[in-house]
Amino acid sequence: MLEKYKLFEKLFGFKKGAHSVRLEILAGVTTFLTMSYILAVNPSIFGVIDGMPTGAVFTSTALAAIIGSLLMAFWAKLPFGLAPGMGLNAFFVYTVCLGMGYPWQFALTAVLIEGVIFILMTLSNLREAIVNAIPASLRNAIGVGIGLFIAFIGLQNAGIIVKDNATLVTIGDIMSPVPLLGLLGLLITGTLVVKNVRGALLIGLLVTTAIGIPMGLTDLKGLVAWPDSIEPIFCQFDWSSVFSVDMLIVVFTMLFIDMFDTIGTLVGVCTKANMLEKDGRIPRVKQAFMADAIATTAGACLGVNTTTTYVESAAGVAQGGRTGMTAFVVACCFIVALFFSPLFLSIPASATAPVLIIVGLFMLEPIKKIPLNDYAEAIPAFICIIIMPLAYSISADILLGMISYVVINILCGNFNRLSPTMYILAVLFVLRFIFL
Repeated sequence: MLEKYKLFEKLFGFKKGAHSVRLEILAGVTTFLTMSYILAVNPSIFGVIDGMPTGAVFTSTALAAIIGSLLMAFWAKLPFGLAPGMGLNAFFVYTVCLGMGYPWQFALTAVLIEGVIFILMTLSNLREAIVNAIPASLRNAIGVGIGLFIAFIGLQNAGIIVKDNATLVTIGDIMSPVPLLGLLGLLITGTLVVKNVRGALLIGLLVTTAIGIPMGLTDLKGLVAWPDSIEPIFCQFDWSSVFSVDMLIVVFTMLFIDMFDTIGTLVGVCTKANMLEKDGRIPRVKQAFMADAIATTAGACLGVNTTTTYVESAAGVAQGGRTGMTAFVVACCFIVALFFSPLFLSIPASATAPVLIIVGLFMLEPIKKIPLNDYAEAIPAFICIIIMPLAYSISADILLGMISYVVINILCGNFNRLSPTMYILAVLFVLRFIFL
C-alpha cells in the first residue's frame, strides 16, 4: 500500500494524508462531465466549414483533450482539464474563416504558430513573470469573476437566462422543460451540498440527467460508436500566407485570448482551492503553461483550435481535486468518451447547469481577501469581477483590471505598489485594445 502512494506522489504529486484517491477520482469525473459539452459543441461549430467532417472534429477534439490533460497530470501535477477552447473555436470559424475569408488550413497554421510561440515564451519564463506581476487583490478578484462567469454560463445553458433585444439578457420561460429541469437539478444538487453529501455535484448531475429522460430532454442516442478517422484534417497547414499582416493579427489575437484565459483560470481556481504558495504564486506554473502550450501545438496538428485550460476545472476542485490525478482521470474519461460518445453526449446542458451555478458560489469566497476599504485596490478588483461575466471574457477582464490598477495607482501617487512589469503590461494591454 505504501509503495502505491509513493508511485502516486511521483506521478501526480499525491500525498498520503493530505489527498484522497477517492476524491481525486470523483473530482476528475466531475470536471469531465462539466466540460464534456465541448465534444458536442466543437463538431457543431466546425461543421459549418466545408472540408472539416464533424466526426473527424469530434475525434480530434477528444484526442487534444487527452493529450493536454495527461500533460497537466504528469508534468504539472495539477488538477486541471484541458480541451480545445470555447470562444477560440468561434474566432477560428466565424472570424478567420467566414469573416476574413481564409481557408481553415490558414487558421490551423495560426494555431500551430501560436503554440510554438507559447512554448518559447514558457521556456523564457515570460508567461510566469506576467502571472507573478498580477497584484494580490486582482488575483482574488479573478477567482470571484470566474465564479460569476461560470454561474452565468450555467444559467444560460439551462435557459434560465436568455438574450433580450432591449436589456441584452432577461429571465427565460422557467416553466418550460429545459429551464425547469435546470431549476430542479439546482434544488436537488443544492440540497445535497447543504447536507454535505460526498460527491454532491456528481450525484446531482446524474440524478438530473435521469429526470430528463421522462421529460424528453435526455436523448439516449445509443451506447458505442467507433471513432472517426482524423485523416481529413490532420496536419493540414497552409504556409502561403504565413508572413501576411492578417496572419500576424490572427496569431496575436489568439495569443492574447489564450494566454489570459489560462492565466485567469489558473490564478482563480488555485486561489479558491488554497493551492497558492506562501508568496502567492501558483505551484508548478511553468509546467502548467508548458502543458497548455504543447497541447495547443498538438491540437493544431490534430486539426482543431487552440487547446486551453478549462475554467470548468473549478467543479472538480470543488469536489476535492488537488493533484494531477484529477487531470489524469479527466484524460481517461475522454478516452472512454471516444468509444462511448453516444452515451456521453446524451447528458443535457440542463443537467450540467446546476453544477456550474453552485461552483460559481464556491468561487466567491476569495472576495473576503480583497481590501474593499482601500479603493485603489477595490475599484480595479471590482472591474475584474464585473467585466468577466458581462463581457463573457476572462482575458478582457484581466486586461481591463490591470490597466485600471496601474492608472489609478499612478494618479493617486501609489508608485510603491507598481512594479516595472506592471507598467509594461499596462501599456501592452492598451495597445492590444487599440490595434487588435
